[in-house]
Amino acid sequence: MPRRRQVVLVALATLLVAGVSAAYTPDRPRAALEARYLASGGDMRLVDGTRLHVRDTGPRDAPAIVLLHGLGASLHTWDAWAARLDSSFRVVRLDLPGHGLSGPDVTGDYRDTRTHRLLAALLDTLGIARATVVGNSIGGRIAWSFAAAQPSRVERLVLVAPDGFASPGFEYDRAPEVPATFKLLRVALPKWTIRMQLAPAYGDASRLDEATLTRYHDLLLAPGNRAALLERLSQTVLTDPRARLRTIAAPVLLVWGSEDRLIPPRNAADYLAVLPRARRVVLQGLGHVPFEEAPDAALAAVRPFLDSLRVPASAVTPDRR
Repeated sequence: MPRRRQVVLVALATLLVAGVSAAYTPDRPRAALEARYLASGGDMRLVDGTRLHVRDTGPRDAPAIVLLHGLGASLHTWDAWAARLDSSFRVVRLDLPGHGLSGPDVTGDYRDTRTHRLLAALLDTLGIARATVVGNSIGGRIAWSFAAAQPSRVERLVLVAPDGFASPGFEYDRAPEVPATFKLLRVALPKWTIRMQLAPAYGDASRLDEATLTRYHDLLLAPGNRAALLERLSQTVLTDPRARLRTIAAPVLLVWGSEDRLIPPRNAADYLAVLPRARRVVLQGLGHVPFEEAPDAALAAVRPFLDSLRVPASAVTPDRR
């Protein structure tokens, strides 16, 4: 199941040629980042000992939706969808540890099992017994593996180009070899390298605006985030997901952009082969982050599935096209 991973390698190789000293990039002060990206002081929560940045909007008695971002992103990646959903749903999104304003996990553990514990503890803190979980890329992997581990907590799944199957450099039962050049991230991450990372995530790179680019760059430079990102990569040991996926009884919507060059849409077949109640939607012309690139078009394809939360899950007939 081949795919391209970590296009930042290209940027880092260029950095080596240009000279690290010229590209030195210090952390941004946390106070300045919070002034810009924190909506309310109450959005910072201590969950199982770790500081998490959480947004919780919409009616408290409405069906709950949890949004999980991908590697290097933040809860802000879901801004457009959250704004369109929180009139009808309780929308919860968070910066995963080592991302955005959350900062590093106090335990130093970035394995999926630790993230499952944090997610369950957060839901308990918020008084949410059961939710629909939406995840993109590694957030998709966390979403489906959480559903497999704690099925009583998950009503439905929306998986946007989810990670989880082996690919070159990410084999099963083996820690990946994180290239030595990645260590440069700790000291050198100029803004142009972020553009090189993000552009391939869009079907049409011209849709990547300066504000989005600035946000990604700023939050990757939050204190501790670069080291945490490297730790997360080094701790990611994939196991064959098929047995776990077969146990997921919740309805699943697989969403892929037709132009996704990071995790290509043909990978949906791997999930459809084993998920008992899954269907697929392909978004024409869009890439790996369709909720950022064209939020209205992407949500239009997903909204009927979310609205079916008002219908008992047993009444939903799976469509495996």
